[in-house]
Amino acid sequence: MLTESMEDYLEMIYRLVKTKGYVRAVDLAEQLRVQASSVTRMVQKLHEAGFVYYERYRNIALTPDGEQYGQFLIWRDRTLKDFLLLLDAEIGIEEQVEGMEHYITPPTMALIRDLIMFFVNRPQALSTLHSLRQQSGYPDGEMLPELRAWDFRHNDDSL
Repeated sequence: MLTESMEDYLEMIYRLVKTKGYVRAVDLAEQLRVQASSVTRMVQKLHEAGFVYYERYRNIALTPDGEQYGQFLIWRDRTLKDFLLLLDAEIGIEEQVEGMEHYITPPTMALIRDLIMFFVNRPQALSTLHSLRQQSGYPDGEMLPELRAWDFRHNDDSL
C-alpha cells in the first residue's frame, strides 16, 4: 500500500519523466524540497514495492505499475483541481487538493469526474448550483480554527 509520501514521490517522478524524459535523485529533492538522503530512502521503498527501477548513481525509471499509478495520481490531482475551480472555490485550491487526494478512492474520483462532465455539458445546471451557493450563507466564510482541516497548510489570514 502506498503511503501519502510514496504517492507524492511517485507523482513527481511521473511528472519529471513526462517532462524531462528521465529522473535523478537530485531532481526529486529539488522539486519536493527535501534532502537527497530522504529521496534515496523513499526511492528504495518505491523500488522494493515495484513502482520504480532504481540503481545507485543511475536515473530512476518507472515500472509498468509505477507508470499506471503515476498516471492516475496526475489525473486525480488535475480532476480535483478542475472540480474545485468549476465550483468557484476561491481559497487554497492547491492545499485543499493536497488534503483530499490521499484519502479519496478511485470510484469516488470517477463520480467527481462524472459530476464535472455533467456540469460542463449543462452550463445552466452549473449556474443554478452557483446561485444556490449564494442563498446559503453557511459555511462559506466561517472561521473554525479548531478544525484540523482548516489548519492544514492554510496560511491565509485574510479570512
